[in-house]
Amino acid sequence: MKEGELESVPALETHDLSVAYHKKPVLYGVDLTIPKGQLVGIVGPNGAGKSTLIKAVMGLLPLRSGWVEVFGQPFKKTKTRVGYVPQRESVDWDFPVNVMDVVMMGRYGKLGLFRRPKKKDRDIARECLDKVKMLPFANRQISNLSGGQQQRVFLARALAQESDLYLMDEPFAGVDAATEAAIIELLKELKERGKTILVVHHDLTTAREYFDSMVLLNMRVVAFGPTEQVFTVEQLQKTYGGRLTLLSDVAGETERQLSGE
Repeated sequence: MKEGELESVPALETHDLSVAYHKKPVLYGVDLTIPKGQLVGIVGPNGAGKSTLIKAVMGLLPLRSGWVEVFGQPFKKTKTRVGYVPQRESVDWDFPVNVMDVVMMGRYGKLGLFRRPKKKDRDIARECLDKVKMLPFANRQISNLSGGQQQRVFLARALAQESDLYLMDEPFAGVDAATEAAIIELLKELKERGKTILVVHHDLTTAREYFDSMVLLNMRVVAFGPTEQVFTVEQLQKTYGGRLTLLSDVAGETERQLSGE
């Protein structure tokens, strides 16, 4: 593949991606093409398949149909270029491991099997912890941290992977305002460095401010594109249906902002 063609290859592409749990469909025919260097939010109601989409991309769930490509290749061939931040609820926080150990796990993909970490790897891990302001906690047990601190550690682990594509499943859930501000600042910094970040997000009040583009998802892709184009009352209504009544103030403010009032 020529250099110009490599530049045009999207960070992530899915075609007709469908997933079912126990024969019950959860995602239908998801077609997405995510260009490189974007900060993309995935929003939708509970049960819309947002986390399922992330897991399907990573090959953690079997596909009923369709395919996934990361930088133009199957995920198995490019997985070392992908960093993942799972939902906090999916992690066993009682596992006896300290903060530095967790972040060093992010280096294993670069090391390969049976290779011991070198000074460079430890230096990178320390640098990543410092970026999320958790270096003073390097030797603390992960179970003894607050929810926001735990999330910062998992973000540091993803950073230590030195990935090109980051998949983050509700990284802002259950964190304090200071941690949320620190995380979004870091994500924007990654984007400026040419990284691509997909973020499952549930707070519509901040979504328009945070993301370049958005995927509105409710088992199918309702809309995908630049935030100012897809984050509209009409599209939100299609995505959330009657449940959007609780978000009417957000929708109304969005409509006023889009109309320039």
